[in-house]
Amino acid sequence: MKRTILHLDLDTFFVSCERLLDSRLNHRPVLIGGTSDRGVVAACSYEARTYGIHSAMPMKLARMLCPDAVVIRGSSGIYSKFSDMVTDIIKERSPLFEKSSIDEFYVDITGMDKFVRSSYMWSQELRQIILKETHLPISFGLSTSKTVSKVGTGEAKPNNHIRIAEGKEMPFLAPLSIKKIPMVGDKTYHKLRSMGIEKIKTVQDMPVELIERVLGKNGTAIWKKAQGIDNTPVIAWHERKSISTERTFEKDTTDVIKLRSILIAMAESLAYQLRNGNKLTACITLKIRYSDFQTYTKQRRVPYTSLDHTIIETVLDLFEKMYDRRVLIRLIGVRLSHLVGGSYQIRLFEDSEKIIRLYQAMDRMRDRYGQHAVKRAVGMEVKSIGGTNPFNGQPTVIPAHRRI
Repeated sequence: MKRTILHLDLDTFFVSCERLLDSRLNHRPVLIGGTSDRGVVAACSYEARTYGIHSAMPMKLARMLCPDAVVIRGSSGIYSKFSDMVTDIIKERSPLFEKSSIDEFYVDITGMDKFVRSSYMWSQELRQIILKETHLPISFGLSTSKTVSKVGTGEAKPNNHIRIAEGKEMPFLAPLSIKKIPMVGDKTYHKLRSMGIEKIKTVQDMPVELIERVLGKNGTAIWKKAQGIDNTPVIAWHERKSISTERTFEKDTTDVIKLRSILIAMAESLAYQLRNGNKLTACITLKIRYSDFQTYTKQRRVPYTSLDHTIIETVLDLFEKMYDRRVLIRLIGVRLSHLVGGSYQIRLFEDSEKIIRLYQAMDRMRDRYGQHAVKRAVGMEVKSIGGTNPFNGQPTVIPAHRRI
């Protein structure tokens, strides 16, 4: 049976949320991000895009391009709540769905035509329900694979939908820019352009060996996507999916300074694993087991994040609120849950460009020299906290007895 994959994407999501809260922003150029000159644009309205503004652009430059734009710092907490509303609607009505980011979803509706008049009509009805209950504009693409459906959504925007029927995938993709293919970033795009490749049709007509010779395995993947071939499954999304680590002490302790240092090291390690796996967390849990084996946990919902300082601050605050018995501690642990796909963008409106670049530079060093090549001074004396990254399978140095 040929697959039927629905891709849903909320249009200019951050801006749409702000407009629901303040209708005066409608039809105006809106920039969301760091409000200082050193800030970065996290999102912008379609009106702002006509001035050449795009996400990740320095806010200072964006203001120069569009002096009349309304600049908003943004609130990741508000956006998380709206995202949860849409997630609940899709979860209630879909047989199998994947939340790939805060504003993007895949739904596998293969075989749905046996139970409804049309999978396309069912998709339209789902979109209308989301529009009615949340008032958030949303677009979708419906086709036989994740790639074609995602590209279709991009072509349908804003606030519209499209269906690419079986057998029509290649003709649909052919006239589009090669940059439309997911996984073709700026470097790959410029490399392909230097070879005279601008349209997807050119790749469709090329021998796969030729593009593989230039781009290696990535070239093969791009060639397949250009043909409309993508067997990547929709991965069932579970809100409780998590990563965690814990440590049992050889000798029970009440050394608060040591405990805080270990918690910081744990949070730092888990945050790096999130970023390395292109994930964000919305729930942080602290676990404490005392010498009498009484075990307590406390969790807190947070706006989606993958940044060390946010996670560390939450973990330490939970510790201050939990550790009130003043008795010996046998074990401590940290868990990050409610994970979704995503990267730095969700935090761009709260953190300056300088901080974002600092994290990127630190992660590049960790990727090259190992997870513990860079760490906070407060955690320097703590033994390595790590393990196999749950998202990419790359080994780190976490001893097995320290992992949950």
